[in-house]
Amino acid sequence: MSRTLTVEGMSCDHCEQTVKEALEGVAGVEGATADHESESATVEGDADPDALVSAVDEAGYDASA
Repeated sequence: MSRTLTVEGMSCDHCEQTVKEALEGVAGVEGATADHESESATVEGDADPDALVSAVDEAGYDASA
């Protein structure tokens, strides 16, 4: 299953990598990508949406499912 999050606060490739790594640390995530230009992240897998938002928030960015 694929899920897209809105992520605000990313401004560069390093930000994308930070969000990607935060998402990949959530149980059930099989893969993740982030794009600062579209202010979004896409997650593959069966992870809890609240856990995804929390992981991004803890990484220092604002996310919503």
